[in-house]
Amino acid sequence: MELLIFTTSLFAFLALGIPIAIVLSLCAMSLMLFMGQWDPATLAQNMVMGTNNYPLMAIPFFMLSGEIMSEGGLSIRIVKFSKLLVGRVKGGLGYTAIVASILFSGLSGSAVADAAILGAIMIPLMTKNGYKPHRSAGLICSSSIIAPIIPPSIPLIILGTTANLSITRLFMAGIIPGIVLGIGLLIVWWFVVKKDGYCDVETFTKEEAIKVIKESLPALFMPVMIIGGIRFGVFTPTEAGAFAAVYALVICMFYYKELDKSKLEKIFVKTAKSTAIVMFIVASASAVGWLITIAQIPVQVAELLGGFIEHPLLLLLIINCFLFVMGMIMDITPNILIFTPVLFPVILAAGIDPYFFGLIMVLNLCLGLITPPVGVVLYIGCSTAKIPFSQMVIGIMPFLAAQLLVLLICIFFPALVTVPMNFFMG
Repeated sequence: MELLIFTTSLFAFLALGIPIAIVLSLCAMSLMLFMGQWDPATLAQNMVMGTNNYPLMAIPFFMLSGEIMSEGGLSIRIVKFSKLLVGRVKGGLGYTAIVASILFSGLSGSAVADAAILGAIMIPLMTKNGYKPHRSAGLICSSSIIAPIIPPSIPLIILGTTANLSITRLFMAGIIPGIVLGIGLLIVWWFVVKKDGYCDVETFTKEEAIKVIKESLPALFMPVMIIGGIRFGVFTPTEAGAFAAVYALVICMFYYKELDKSKLEKIFVKTAKSTAIVMFIVASASAVGWLITIAQIPVQVAELLGGFIEHPLLLLLIINCFLFVMGMIMDITPNILIFTPVLFPVILAAGIDPYFFGLIMVLNLCLGLITPPVGVVLYIGCSTAKIPFSQMVIGIMPFLAAQLLVLLICIFFPALVTVPMNFFMG
């Protein structure tokens, strides 16, 4: 009965258009009332304790580094370097966008940040060169979800904290699947170029190439130092976030010299607002998670799925269908916070590797960022490209299909996740 109360209240409050953080708080209150354990003080205490978690401190640091890179010229250097690599191929701006997303994902950890930053740079440029706006926006938005897969990833930090998993191992698990996502998009874009007839190319002289490489090196070293530092124990993921913010600040202020003190206040305020939203959701979800455990909802879910525990592949497919639907109607952060404590006991009982499942879960929910009706990244694409939502959905479809195929490949071939993870972890 508790499971029914939780799901009914969740969808009812969502249908009313209430912000997700408030929805989660109301769900927690509904469960407390139903179980006859009404205690506002305990509810508040669990909300505070949910945010009092050291690994979560990485989130504001990585958000801050993303804002600094956006304002300080570091992101444009990534785009120029990507142009140097693939710009000479027909339809080069599209290939540039994908390569830039792969490189930038090692810096930001956020699909929303990637879509906003690269969209602002690439979509006007692609439109100016004759690309269809919905194609350009679809490509940028779909490539942006590589960011939460390749480390450092904010969703993987949240999942690792919630499921009590090693964030370092989760980071290592995401490297190859993230690159495969990029390869899938490159293949689809090749077909799009053939169909639409794009033929733009961009070449560089030797002097221009040397200049681009020289300017790009500090930006390119950053993900190498972050991932390498985490892997070899130089610093924790949280310390890596602090390092990323300081590194970006120093490079943008003293090397590129495009970030001055007048921009810092705007950057810090924007980061604080974004962090506050995420942490309010984390706090509310922590209270819900505590009540979910008290109400034994994971046990009820395990009983519902008990017949599939002996068939792990079928269980994975059923769970992923459910997560895909939930990703369409709710953002990735609350989905992770709500369903991680519910689903992990089930997959552990089925003998599924928790790190493999964690990566698959995040990859699946990332697709929700680019699926209607609540795909946050889709609305960023609409705003940047100045196109209707319906056109945005049409533009995203071929790329979404490729990424769904990558998800299925990872589900059917878990070694794609676990073997590289074990290799990178030594």
